[in-house]
Amino acid sequence: MTAHLAITPLLAADGISVSDVRCSAGPEDTAPVEVHRSFVLAYVRSGSFGVRTERAAHQLVPGGFLVGAPGEVYVCTHEHGRGDRCLSFHLSGALVDELGGSAAKAWRAGAMAPDAELGMLAALGQASAEGGTDVALDEAALLLVHRFLSRTRPVRQAWAPRRTDRGRAVETALWIDSHAGEMVRLEMLARRVGLSSFHFLRLFTRVLGVTPHQYLVAARLRRAARLLADPRHAVTDVAFDVGFGDLSNFVRTFRRTAGVSPGRFRRLARSERKFLQARLDVGAAS
Repeated sequence: MTAHLAITPLLAADGISVSDVRCSAGPEDTAPVEVHRSFVLAYVRSGSFGVRTERAAHQLVPGGFLVGAPGEVYVCTHEHGRGDRCLSFHLSGALVDELGGSAAKAWRAGAMAPDAELGMLAALGQASAEGGTDVALDEAALLLVHRFLSRTRPVRQAWAPRRTDRGRAVETALWIDSHAGEMVRLEMLARRVGLSSFHFLRLFTRVLGVTPHQYLVAARLRRAARLLADPRHAVTDVAFDVGFGDLSNFVRTFRRTAGVSPGRFRRLARSERKFLQARLDVGAAS
């Protein structure tokens, strides 16, 4: 462990462990060379960092994932801000073999762009870790990994743009993540960084692998997934709280992304495995 990392174990089960990882490194800190000891899928909760592997380099923001396989060498850098926080899932080779994914190229991608469905499942795991739902953390972890293996989309190589341009994309993504419940438009985002809408759209997409609107929707759905895990929040209130203009649009977008309605997503519990089994069956059939 480097001096900048604080790792809090959350789960240690057969073949899988989950940790809360906080990093306080900044632009002035030297980035050490690290090696993955297991299969890793780390969900970026906050902050931003770069990832360099032997194959490519990527820029990660909230909603993205650090990905790794045993023996893979990587370096994490913090050119565009200080610190980040991840929910890190580690799996044994035996468990990944059982899931049929040890040979998947996705494990060697280094990183993955923000994905709405996977972000929602990671947010469910986050809610479980915080005690905000009856979903077991190991169940949320297995569901997340299974869906990751069935629909991964690697981050594009993202270090070709100039450092200042990467900084603009990262700054905007962090702003979107913290203002996702507000009205957010492309031209407004472009003005914040002094670019035309066209050039900003091209820059953001090239650096982070998704468009600004895709990132905004994913951020809203991640927040919705966490709120839905708490039965005290009505579905209608969740829809408006996270930034959807009307309930029908929220339900339609949620169902299209998760494959189930917000209400059924909420009913997932340790005593009710139908949701988990349905999603696993969908993944196995795809």
